[in-house]
Amino acid sequence: MANTEVKQAPQPTWRSTLQPADAAAVRELVAETGFFSAEELEIAVELVEEMLAHGVDSGYAFVFAELDGRPVAYSCYGPIPGTQSSFDLYWIVVAPRQQRLGLGKQLLQRTEQLASTAQASLMFVETSGRAQYAPTRAFYERMGYRLEATLADFYANGDDKLIYSKRLRPDPC
Repeated sequence: MANTEVKQAPQPTWRSTLQPADAAAVRELVAETGFFSAEELEIAVELVEEMLAHGVDSGYAFVFAELDGRPVAYSCYGPIPGTQSSFDLYWIVVAPRQQRLGLGKQLLQRTEQLASTAQASLMFVETSGRAQYAPTRAFYERMGYRLEATLADFYANGDDKLIYSKRLRPDPC
C-alpha cells in the first residue's frame, strides 16, 4: 500500500524584530539555497545591517520563521519610495530542508498581512526568468501574483527580470 500521507512543516515561531545574529542567519539561509550569487548574498545581509543600524528609517521590515530557536525562513519587504502605498517584497527565503511543506506560503501570507497593516495596497515582487526560477514563479502565481512586466536580458544576457504584483487591499484613494 502506498504511503499517501502529506508531509507538513512543523509549526514555527514567528518574529518581526531583528537580532544582531540575524545577519549571519540570513547569510546562511541565502547561501544554502544555491540560487543566489555572492553579490546577491551580500545585498541580503546588507539589508539586515541597514535595519539593525537605522530601524524603521531603513525602509526595510523582516519576518522570521524559527524552529527550535533557529531561523529557517525569512522575508524582507518595505515601502517603495515615491509611491503612496506600494511595497516591494525584496527577499523571501526558505531553507531547502523546509521547502514544499507550506512554510513559504505561511511566510508570504504573514508578510502580506504585516505590509497591509502598514498601509500597503500593492505588493511587487521581482524574480529571474531563468529556468531554475520556474518553481519560484509558479509559487507567486499560486499565491495570487500576476505577471506585470518582463524586462529582457535585465540581469544578464538571457536572464530576464519578471515583475509580479498583487493587490493586498483596496486602493486608498
